[in-house]
Amino acid sequence: MLDQTDIKILNLLKENSRLQWREIGELVHLTGQAVANRIKKMEQSGVIEKYTIISNNSKLGKSLSAYITVFMKTSNHPAFIQFVKSNKAIVECHRISGDGCYLIKANVTNEENLMCLLNKILDFGNYRLNISIDKIK
Repeated sequence: MLDQTDIKILNLLKENSRLQWREIGELVHLTGQAVANRIKKMEQSGVIEKYTIISNNSKLGKSLSAYITVFMKTSNHPAFIQFVKSNKAIVECHRISGDGCYLIKANVTNEENLMCLLNKILDFGNYRLNISIDKIK
């Protein structure tokens, strides 16, 4: 079970995963070693799955973010999942309930790359496309 100190540590790591254990300890009133032990326990229990960064896609040349709802026309979901996992433009994919079967978030450089991705999706089903015009949060 997580206590308030563990939650504070998690929130600090979410804001800046490069913080040193000593720095976190000063903020949560623990020693660096105590923070390290808590982090290790959270990693071992699966609370912390991985460390990552958030990059600015527009500065990387991927200025177009698309949200694609996929309506499968085949029952070959494993092939679709393999396609999703192997496609670098697809940054997230969720199996969903309600309207559609999957929700994809893709970051692409331009409309041509988006059309190429959409044409590949047509092998598996139909889609509905929404393009992000502004990121709020």
